[in-house]
Amino acid sequence: MNGWTMNGLWIILFGIVGLGVGIAVGYYLNRMVGQNQIAKAQAEAQRITADAESRAQNAVLAAKDEAVKIRDQAQAESSRWRANLHREEERLQKRREQLDERQETLDKREQRLGKRQSTIDRQRNEIQKLYDQRLQELEKVAQMTRGEAHQELLQVVEDDARQDMARIIREIEQEAKEEGDRRARKILTVAIQRIATDHVAEMTVSSIDLPSDEMKGRVIGRGGRNIRAFEQAAGVDVVVDDTPEAITISCFDPIRREIARRSMERLVVDGRIHPSRIEKILSDSRKEVEQVIRDEGERAVYEAGVSGLHPELVKLLGKLYFRTSYGQNQHAHAIESAKLAAMLAAELGANVEVSRLGGLLHDIGKAIDFEVEGTHSAIGADLARRYGVPDEVVHCLEAHHHEVEPQSVEAVIVEAADAISGARPGARRESLEQYIKRIHALEEIASSFDGVAETYAIQAGREIRIIVKPEEIDDLAAIQLSRDIATKIEEGMQYPGQIKVMVIRETRAVDYAK
Repeated sequence: MNGWTMNGLWIILFGIVGLGVGIAVGYYLNRMVGQNQIAKAQAEAQRITADAESRAQNAVLAAKDEAVKIRDQAQAESSRWRANLHREEERLQKRREQLDERQETLDKREQRLGKRQSTIDRQRNEIQKLYDQRLQELEKVAQMTRGEAHQELLQVVEDDARQDMARIIREIEQEAKEEGDRRARKILTVAIQRIATDHVAEMTVSSIDLPSDEMKGRVIGRGGRNIRAFEQAAGVDVVVDDTPEAITISCFDPIRREIARRSMERLVVDGRIHPSRIEKILSDSRKEVEQVIRDEGERAVYEAGVSGLHPELVKLLGKLYFRTSYGQNQHAHAIESAKLAAMLAAELGANVEVSRLGGLLHDIGKAIDFEVEGTHSAIGADLARRYGVPDEVVHCLEAHHHEVEPQSVEAVIVEAADAISGARPGARRESLEQYIKRIHALEEIASSFDGVAETYAIQAGREIRIIVKPEEIDDLAAIQLSRDIATKIEEGMQYPGQIKVMVIRETRAVDYAK
């Protein structure tokens, strides 16, 4: 036991000693390694420090070079700016010197102008004094003041201006009239050229030609029985007078007169005249006339180019075939007016169909105006309204004689077509009494104005000439007088076509050689 213990102790002792030696050797080795690392670190630090110092020196040198370069550039730029400023100062100096020279020149010129102005003022004062002296001398010679002379001069200028105004007004009116006439002629010529109508209107006559005077006795019959039977059955008056080989049928109704005319002509040709035969012939003639009325009504509608018209209106149009006005057949006048109105409406851009129908029906009232009270315009408008004619066409009927003021261009066109158809050469005839009444009425209207010396109506009332007093009516007033007279004629008279109003102002200067 003791031996193992001792060995163990020695082993432990050797172990402890070995441990201590190991620790000492380890410490020494670690120290040696640490010193080497420190030496390496110091060497690396010295190398880094040397590199940093080298780089710092290079950076400092580069910065110094850049600073030198910037300084050199700044100095060069400053030198250039100084040179530019110097040149600008020199230019401004020269400009200042030039302005000073100009100012001196202007001052000298102003001084010269001042001297001239004073001279001009002095001369103006002298001229004003001479003018005042001359004016005073002229007032003494003329024996009137300056205001009176001024007033007289204004009067002369006013008279001259009035003459010029009258001349200019005449020229303008003449130009406007020529242009208006030219355009109106063009429109009317185009419309009339496009319509082909017969200018000879057939007149409905009431005179019956007889083969001999012996036939008058057979017409009268024994004791007048034949003529009484004929008058009672036909509703007409038969006039048997001293007119050789002719008798006359008189009746206010054109239809009955036509029936009687046809019947009498047949009886005269046949020779068998007695009451029963008269009734038979009248019945046949009445049927013929009714058929003629229907045919002529349809022909009027067809020739005028109108469709959809009420049968009663067509029948009334046929009755116009036996109606005349101033010798113009109203059936032909209606057709002609319808065509003219349609042509005028087409030329003027108005409603062609309204104008056409208005022209065809404008005198429809004349078919029954002997049976109904009122004017044919009002009667025709009532008939058209009753049979469903459009209102714009009805207005054309009632306004074509200005009983109602026209409110549409179609109404004016219908009025113009009516006037053209009635006023063309050969369309109508007027009696001598109507011409004389128109002439007297024209002269009375013209003589009612102040300043009128004499009036003359010429050309069957188509023109009136008025001679005025020159001391009361000047040229401008003469123009106004012609307008006033024309307006009064339009308002107070009914006439076809137009009436020319001519005002004559004549001034005569008379002197005698002694």
